[in-house]
Amino acid sequence: MRNLGVHTGHVEALLVSLLSPVGALRASQRQPLPPPCGVSRALGLESRREAGPEDVEDRKKLALWAGMEPSAPRKAGSEQEESFGVQPRRVADLGLVPNLRRSNSSLCKSRRLQCPFGSSEKQEHLSSWIPENIKKKECVYFVESSKLSDAGKVVCQCGYTREQHLEEATKPHAFQGKEWDPKKHVQEMPTDAFGDIVFTGLGQKVGKYVRVSQDTPSSVIYHLMTQHWGLDVPNLLISVTGGAKNFNMKLRLKSIFRRGLVKVAQTTGAWVITGGSHAGVMKQVGEAVRDFSLSSGYKDGEVITIGVATWGTVHNREGLVHPRGGFPAEYVLDEEGQGNLTCLDCNHSHFILVDDGTHGQYGVEIPLRTQLEKFISEQTKERGGVAIKIPIVCVVLEGGPGTLHTIYNAITNGTPCVIVEGSGRVADVIAQVASLPVSAITIGLIQQKLGELFQELFETFTEGRIVEWTKKIQDIVRKRQLLTVFREGKDGQQDVDVAILQALLKASRSQDHFGHENWDHQLKLAVAWNRVDIARSEIFTDEWHWKPSDLHPTMTAALISNKPEFVKLFLENGVRLAELVTWDTLLYLYENLEPSCLFHSKLQKVLAEERLACAPAAPRLQMYHVAQVQGVSLRSLYKRPSGHISFTMDPVRDLLIWAVVQNRRELAGIIWAQSQDCTAAALACSKILKELSKEEEDTDSSEEMLALADEYELRAIGVFTECYRKDEERAQKLLTRVSEAWGKTTCLQLALEAKDMKFVSHGGIQAFLTKVWWGQLCVDNGLWRVILCMLAFPLLLTSLVSFREKRLQALGGPARARAFFSAPVVVFHLNILSYFAFLCLFAYVLMVDFQPTPSWSERLIYLWLFSLVCEETRQLFHDPDECGLMKMAALYFSDFWNKLDVGAILLFIAGLTCRLIPATLYPGRVILSLDFIMFCLRLMHIFTVSKTLGPKIIIVKRMMKDVFFFLFLLAVWVVSFGVAKQAILIHNESRVDWIFRGVVYHSYLTIFGQIPAYIDGVNFDLEHCSPNGTDPYKPKCPESDVTQQRPAFPEWLTVILLCLYLLFTNILLLNLLIAMFNYTFQQVQEHTDQIWKFQRHDLIEEYHGRPPAPPPLILLSHLQLLVRRVVLKTPAKRHTQLKNKLEKNEEAALLSWEIYLKENYLHNQQHQQHQRPEQRIQDISEKVDSMVDLLDMDRLKRSGPTEQRLASLEEQVAQMARSLHWIVRTLKDSGFGSTAGVAALAPPKALDEPDAELAGRRKEEEPGDGFHVNARHLLYPSSPVTRFPVPNEKVPWETEFLIYEPPFYTAERKDTSLTDPMGDVPEPLANIRYNALDGPTDRRSFHGAYVVQDGLPLNPMGRTGLRGRGSLSCFGPNHMLHPVVTRWRRNQDGAICRKSIKKMLEVLVVKRPLSELWALPGGSREPGETLPRKLKQILLREAWLEVEGLLQRGSEVYKGYMDDPRNTDNAWIETVATSVHFPDQNDVELKRLNSHLHACDPGVSIRWQVVDKRIPLYVNHKTILQKTAALFGAHY
Repeated sequence: MRNLGVHTGHVEALLVSLLSPVGALRASQRQPLPPPCGVSRALGLESRREAGPEDVEDRKKLALWAGMEPSAPRKAGSEQEESFGVQPRRVADLGLVPNLRRSNSSLCKSRRLQCPFGSSEKQEHLSSWIPENIKKKECVYFVESSKLSDAGKVVCQCGYTREQHLEEATKPHAFQGKEWDPKKHVQEMPTDAFGDIVFTGLGQKVGKYVRVSQDTPSSVIYHLMTQHWGLDVPNLLISVTGGAKNFNMKLRLKSIFRRGLVKVAQTTGAWVITGGSHAGVMKQVGEAVRDFSLSSGYKDGEVITIGVATWGTVHNREGLVHPRGGFPAEYVLDEEGQGNLTCLDCNHSHFILVDDGTHGQYGVEIPLRTQLEKFISEQTKERGGVAIKIPIVCVVLEGGPGTLHTIYNAITNGTPCVIVEGSGRVADVIAQVASLPVSAITIGLIQQKLGELFQELFETFTEGRIVEWTKKIQDIVRKRQLLTVFREGKDGQQDVDVAILQALLKASRSQDHFGHENWDHQLKLAVAWNRVDIARSEIFTDEWHWKPSDLHPTMTAALISNKPEFVKLFLENGVRLAELVTWDTLLYLYENLEPSCLFHSKLQKVLAEERLACAPAAPRLQMYHVAQVQGVSLRSLYKRPSGHISFTMDPVRDLLIWAVVQNRRELAGIIWAQSQDCTAAALACSKILKELSKEEEDTDSSEEMLALADEYELRAIGVFTECYRKDEERAQKLLTRVSEAWGKTTCLQLALEAKDMKFVSHGGIQAFLTKVWWGQLCVDNGLWRVILCMLAFPLLLTSLVSFREKRLQALGGPARARAFFSAPVVVFHLNILSYFAFLCLFAYVLMVDFQPTPSWSERLIYLWLFSLVCEETRQLFHDPDECGLMKMAALYFSDFWNKLDVGAILLFIAGLTCRLIPATLYPGRVILSLDFIMFCLRLMHIFTVSKTLGPKIIIVKRMMKDVFFFLFLLAVWVVSFGVAKQAILIHNESRVDWIFRGVVYHSYLTIFGQIPAYIDGVNFDLEHCSPNGTDPYKPKCPESDVTQQRPAFPEWLTVILLCLYLLFTNILLLNLLIAMFNYTFQQVQEHTDQIWKFQRHDLIEEYHGRPPAPPPLILLSHLQLLVRRVVLKTPAKRHTQLKNKLEKNEEAALLSWEIYLKENYLHNQQHQQHQRPEQRIQDISEKVDSMVDLLDMDRLKRSGPTEQRLASLEEQVAQMARSLHWIVRTLKDSGFGSTAGVAALAPPKALDEPDAELAGRRKEEEPGDGFHVNARHLLYPSSPVTRFPVPNEKVPWETEFLIYEPPFYTAERKDTSLTDPMGDVPEPLANIRYNALDGPTDRRSFHGAYVVQDGLPLNPMGRTGLRGRGSLSCFGPNHMLHPVVTRWRRNQDGAICRKSIKKMLEVLVVKRPLSELWALPGGSREPGETLPRKLKQILLREAWLEVEGLLQRGSEVYKGYMDDPRNTDNAWIETVATSVHFPDQNDVELKRLNSHLHACDPGVSIRWQVVDKRIPLYVNHKTILQKTAALFGAHY
């Protein structure tokens, strides 16, 4: 019983529909176009007679061509066919939804992420939108049928029982007594079956489904799929068609098909459209998707499979009916009880169930599927600035008569088809004849193939059906560019996915484009599919030379779409990033950042802030906006420009940053390999990634960023290692070279800012730092020698210490002393001695000589501290790089030791202030005493230079963090126990200091064993406490009994609390602290060497730039510095040893050397990658698989020739036996007899041709096989008339064709005075004079006299399959004139362009409205006129006479029959093509002609088109153009 439901939420639906993007869709948009009368009659829409299988197939075929539904559907039980079709272009689709062409997949994802609806809200929204915009069909009038249902019940003509109709449909009303008509008796209602679908017992995979009316506009269904179902717009549409009944395929072919189909769908982001039922080819597709989902090798998302099925033929569809939507609806897959119906396939992801109000009638979905596929293929998908129309391909397996109609319809409409040979029936018939010339495809051959492949069904084929099949197969094979046959193991084909994509590229290559347009379109397809293997093998070949500039748009698209393999391919083919990345390109790339990346959101925040601050209009993105993103140090790279900028300083750098901020690992790696300053670039990438990871909220993304940062650090180490091995001096120059591209910084500074400890701890860098540390002294000098010379500097005159430069060894004392005392190691130790002296003097003053009036020793401390303040001030304001005060201050206070210095100085100033005031002398001494502790802690920084103490200090610093967290846990127990103890023991203690002692201090000491004596009452003594708390030096007594002198508090409770407290604090928390320390120690111990080496740099850099004199003598250096900066205005300069700006030539040579060694590093990395055990195992596995495939292919190739030889041998043996039998019979008759009956031996087949297709391709074939082709197209243009099929062998009138019964068609024309009568009756035609000049009409043929039969002329070129004059003006020849106006194509210099040595022509062509092809400006002429009517339409009237003169002087190129689709058996076109050539570009007549070109119709286009075989021109006009090019010896 079919559930019927009416949508009742009209108010809710109205509100939601107003808010929805397609709320403006109206019911009028859902009404289909009425079919033409001729089609209605042809399809039998005016009567409901019963149809046999032949009629069903014919009507289904016509329905595909006309884009309508077949009115006489197949009954249940007949063979079901999965069908595909592309609606002809003249049939328009109504109801286009606005903005459907927006198709960026990433935007779709972001839209889904940002959808304001939750799960339940989405369901409510969908439950309102679908009934408003999508309808179903219901029969509203019950007319009893002569047939019964499977259950023996009376049914209506629609197929449903009386109980399954609406109540009103069974009552007498106005329709009673009339025949059942689907147009009148089936009405649309809001659909009641949609939502989610799950298949019971088959897991919880959830799909989508919807029941739609057959008249639903394709735009609405497409909007449902992309907007509400959340499907990304596809890059490819694969329509799979074939047998709808289960058929047998070879296991290997089945495996290859499944693997290839899923691979092409998954890699290209395609939609696979099938019939959706659990049988035949649809089942094969579903099982392929199932295998994909279960495979562990595929993790990249699901394959979109859309089943378009007929609602009335779906078994168990009652469970899908939910008026408010099924979320989910459970579907039972019951193949055993389905009867004549079909079950839905459980492996499809989406279902569109097409309803026409009938039950059990197949083929209802074909027109809607045709229209939907055509609509999708017309949509444009744009990504990265590259827009392509969604390509469509038809894949055929097996199949019956309906499948042949499907293939023919697809080929006719320009859709490429892939035929899988070996799948059976129709697919094998076409595959076996596809390699033959069209002339070899005869009726007899097709009859033979049908007999072999269709077997029992072949008996039902009539002669007319075989002729029709022959004609269609000839037309299919004639368009070889659209036909691809997949043969297992042949032609190098191993995968179906490659065959599918090659078919699309082959079809694209055959389309009429000119030169670059065609190849560019193919490249766009390959990029959209992300199939670099196809691009390498099919596009980047020797057939076309790619200019690097031609690849720039697709390169940009590949960058935005994150397709690194294509980026690598484009770089290999000559694209230079320096030319690609302009300022505008870079802005475009940042405008198209991945919406899900962190940098995109931060950049949008910057733009939003500027919009709020400046103007309401959205500011256009500029690079200084990128620099303003918080958390990423790019301000020094991009500054606000003063004017327009075209090129950037370093395009590779800019592109690398763009890739890195999006965390695109592979893409950034490819770009980094193209960079010049590669070490600095790697360190900068590491820094950027680490900065971004700190603000990334997603843990996985943050970890990926950190991993990528470590990878770039390793790359920098690898390149520097190669450089250091080659030349230490040049490698160290790389460290300190100022890089203009990266913000005037150095590799060493970048590594420090990025905290790349592995890089800084590299042996080469540490050797460099050691060299800096020792200054001009030799590194091998012992430290004791240095200290000895410091204490007794006259020893410098001896050779106790050695210098690196030999000249210092020979120079006198002052130079050697200057070099010695300026070495950082000497400066450091002098400062240590000075600092120890300062601390000793400070301690002496605090403990011994702290007088009310400062003594000389205390004043010396003040002087000493003043020198320290001056040094800290110098460090704060020292800005040799001109970074600015704010940045220098931030950099200064980022160091912990600087903070400690500032704190100690400020505390000293505070203590000094109190000390100088007599009233606060003692507090001043206390503050200074505390300050002494801080100055002592400063010693830890000094010891970090020690290789022994330095790592230990680092461990102590890390443990301090553990102590902090431990104290937080400890404080909880201390405070909780202290408060409880205090409250139990002491009553109302009001003294704050004693409360703190009791709660915190005593509780804390208890941990270390100082347990209060009175807590258990044993050592209770009132003498040691104050009963009322009045004694300030004694605690208040606990609760006690004064009379008995004993405690009154519960001793057992306090003892329990104390035990628990000691248990948790002493045992648990202290052991936890020890464990934390142990973990920290082990963790830090592994990296202490790296950390120490990293922090060692800061100390070396500090003392490298520090004045040589120690405090307080350093004041002299500060005085000198003050004079130079303030008085002499001398700018600060950084020592070149740590930051060196090289000359341009030297820098270029250094970078070239670095690039060379970078290539060595990358080569070594690749070699190591190949040598890894995992990679070697993978390579061996691939080689084994390749060998297995080659062996299988070899077996197949060997078996083919063997079978051919055996067949040939059997045939010859049989013929020999017949011949011997005849000889014996003749001899028995005692005479030689007649030799007429002797069977001749069959000639041996060419055994050296193992591949029949290859042999067939070697045969040269005429374009039309000697017969007209266009004049035999089955569908007559601009009419619903279908020609009678005429195969090649039946074209000549001399050939007998007994069943030839072509329809008669003559179109009505407005200009009746200039046209012949209709011709449906012979009397009006009796006055026509054929083969003569009939008044103003010339009925003479250029080919001589033609035959007139039954009062009608016969086409001299043979049969066309249609009688009458069609849409032509008159019977017999219709004469036309086609001027071919040409000139030489010239470049900007005026020179004639050449191609393959030949000159290139340009021809004048026109394009009419609603036409996609260009045409020569010619056509029919009115009686008495010289110029064609269409030529006059593009010329001003004053130019007519001049053009007539040009045509009279022109050369005749062609005169004769024209193969035109409008030709019939009784009317045809003959033309004269006249060439008008202008050899001189300065020709006056040419200039006058150009000035007179004017299209009267605004839809008409006129242009000079380059003459080439690929130009989009009508085929018959191309023939004329080819002859013209040959006339001038020009390129074609």
